[in-house]
Amino acid sequence: MILLMFSSCETKVDYGEIPLYSSNNNIQAVIEIPAGTNKKIEYNKTSKAFEIDKKNGKDRVIDFLPYIGNYGFFPSTFSNPDEGGDGDAIDVLVLSENVSTGTIIEVKPIAIMKLIDDGELDYKIIAVPIDKKMQIIKANNYLEFSENYAELKQIIELWFYNYNKDDTAVIKGWGSELEALNELKHSSL
Repeated sequence: MILLMFSSCETKVDYGEIPLYSSNNNIQAVIEIPAGTNKKIEYNKTSKAFEIDKKNGKDRVIDFLPYIGNYGFFPSTFSNPDEGGDGDAIDVLVLSENVSTGTIIEVKPIAIMKLIDDGELDYKIIAVPIDKKMQIIKANNYLEFSENYAELKQIIELWFYNYNKDDTAVIKGWGSELEALNELKHSSL
C-alpha cells in the first residue's frame, strides 16, 4: 500500500502529474479535503499548493454538514469540456477515516455518481482504500455498496444536492465500479 503525505515545507510536488496507477498497479487518489472538513480546499496547479478556495475574496466554507468522506481527485485525468466535462481532474470521494490534505492513497472504485453541476458533467467516483485496515465499509463493488449501504448512497446524494446552494446539481443516476473504471480510462492523460 502507498500512502504518502507531503507537508508545505517540502519540495513542491506536481500532484496533477502523479501517475494514475501506483507501482503496485493500484489506482491512486489525491486527497484535497479530509473527511469532516468544511473548508473547500483545492489543489492549485500553478502554485502546486493546496489552498482554500476563494469566493468573492473570502475563504469558501461549506455552510452545511462537513465533507462526508475524503474528497479529492484522480491524478493524470481530465474531464474534457469539449465532452461536457468541467475541465478538472476526475473527482473522488474516498470512504475511509479522515486522511490529511496532500495524501496520495491507493483506492478501489466501487461506484460512480453521475452528477451534473451547473450544466457540466461533474461525476463523482466513490472509492474505498485498498488497505483493508483503512476501510470503514465492507463493499468491494457496486452491488455490495447498493445492497448493504443503500442509506449511505442516499446520504451522499443529499449531501451533493445541498452543500452548495449557488449551483444547480442534478444526479442522473449511479453506475457500477466498471463504469467508474471506464470513466477513468476515458479521462486518463
